[in-house]
Amino acid sequence: MKPLTEADIRSSFVNATPEQLHRLPIPGLHETIWNEREFLGWRDPAAAHLGYIVHWMDDRPTGIVLRAPNGSLRTGISAMCSLCHSSQPATQVKLFTAPRAGEAGRNGNSIGSYICEDLACPLLIRITPPRADQREFIEARSAGLLRRVQNFTADVMRAP
Repeated sequence: MKPLTEADIRSSFVNATPEQLHRLPIPGLHETIWNEREFLGWRDPAAAHLGYIVHWMDDRPTGIVLRAPNGSLRTGISAMCSLCHSSQPATQVKLFTAPRAGEAGRNGNSIGSYICEDLACPLLIRITPPRADQREFIEARSAGLLRRVQNFTADVMRAP
C-alpha cells in the first residue's frame, strides 16, 4: 500500500457525513508499516460503533465509514471475516454496515458484511505457520484481501 497523509484520509471518504469528517480521528500514521497493508483500518475511540477503512482504488485513496452494532455474535462458535477470510472466535467478528455513497446512503440504504472487529485484516493474513512458499502464500492472501475490500467499497459506491 502506498502511504497516506492526513489530508489523503480526510478527503477520501465516499460515504461520510460532514459531521463525521469534522470529528474523524486519525490513527498514528508514523507507526504504520505501509508495505504490509492492503488498507488502513481503525475504530473510533470516541464512538465505539464507528470504524473506518481507507485504501487505494484506481490510484486514489478511497475511504468508507462503517457502523457496528453494540452486541456481538454468540460466544463459543467461530466466524469468518468476509475480507481476510480468517476464521476466529465469533466475538472477534462483527456485522459492519456501510451507508451507500450519495443520496442512497442519505436515504438509509446500506450494505453489510462480517469483518474483523478490530479491522486488523492486513495483520491477520500475515500470521501463518512457517512454510516453504511463505512469501507466495502471503502475496496470494494479500491479493485476495485487496480484491475483496475493493469490491466491498465498489458496492458502497454503486447506486442501488
